[in-house]
Amino acid sequence: MMARVLLTCGEPAGVGPELAPLALAAGADIVWMGDPRHLPQGTAWTPVAAPGDTVPPGHLPVLRHDFAGPATPGRPDPAHAADVIAVIARAVDLAMTGQVAAICTAPISKEALIRGAGFAFPGHTEFLAHLAGDVPVAMMLASTTVTPPCRVVPATIHIPLAEVPAALTEQALEQAIRLTHAALIRDFGLSAPRIAVAGLNPHAGEGGMMGTQDRDLIAPLIARLRAECLHVTGPHPADTMFHAPARARYDAAIACYHDQGLIPIKTLDFDGGVNVTLGLPFIRTSPDHGTAFDIAGKGLADPSSTIAALRLATDMAAARALLLHDNILRGSPDGRHRSEARPATGRMPPASGKAP
Repeated sequence: MMARVLLTCGEPAGVGPELAPLALAAGADIVWMGDPRHLPQGTAWTPVAAPGDTVPPGHLPVLRHDFAGPATPGRPDPAHAADVIAVIARAVDLAMTGQVAAICTAPISKEALIRGAGFAFPGHTEFLAHLAGDVPVAMMLASTTVTPPCRVVPATIHIPLAEVPAALTEQALEQAIRLTHAALIRDFGLSAPRIAVAGLNPHAGEGGMMGTQDRDLIAPLIARLRAECLHVTGPHPADTMFHAPARARYDAAIACYHDQGLIPIKTLDFDGGVNVTLGLPFIRTSPDHGTAFDIAGKGLADPSSTIAALRLATDMAAARALLLHDNILRGSPDGRHRSEARPATGRMPPASGKAP
């Protein structure tokens, strides 16, 4: 039996505590970490000493972490900041020691953490990477309800658009591609993943007529990776990459900047999109929304994205466990010999074109 997924409390004044009982009611096998005083009134919960402890049917298993006091929905309290941070750190410890199958993090308020505890990280992802040993990471937004699936990894994230060309270095793009390639094998069960890279400029630069980065930086990198037998194509014009026939030809897309990748997936699967951190030694997913202070405590929180994040975390944990099992049987450290549903052709498609 697989271990439970741990759902962190997130910011207690946001919708995070409301989402836990809703996810449990939807069938998620979770253990929640936080202060039970912050759960909605009437929530059936049972304290547990270990993540896998048995609880009565319909009860939320709770790993208690008592905060400085109760929470007021919609009004973040800086006094809670240190405990929000401590919950994340405890969750990572449990994941790193294999006591939980994965972590699903409820939204936090970076402003509250900075004001209350001098939080020194841009967000959840960077803090998790630090706790894992300052490992390189990438952000994937993955759909869970559209077919073919849409998975997008931006090579640059939260920076002004004017700074993207300078930030889009060969090193940054290669790291995003390699992290995506490894995650698709380890966590999505694909032994020969197909990755499509979007061009930076309109029409992928039109041969240098609309910018030279696609021709001079992206295309040579893709050629080098293809020489290593990575199934990477591009640079592709981004405006023809995300309709269904194009998505059927790749398993994940690399975007050059934030909105290039996130606009398509949020348009295609707004409620089912999940934030996944690639590169961590444990699985971490998160709902693709914030603390929603404006509706906290009003019974209006939509659990769809949290439920999707929990289900994806469970699926990823199962894929990782299967790969580990197969590696042990085959004596292979990277799982490249494991069969997959899509038959191998022994050849790769052209490196670029109007669509992947």
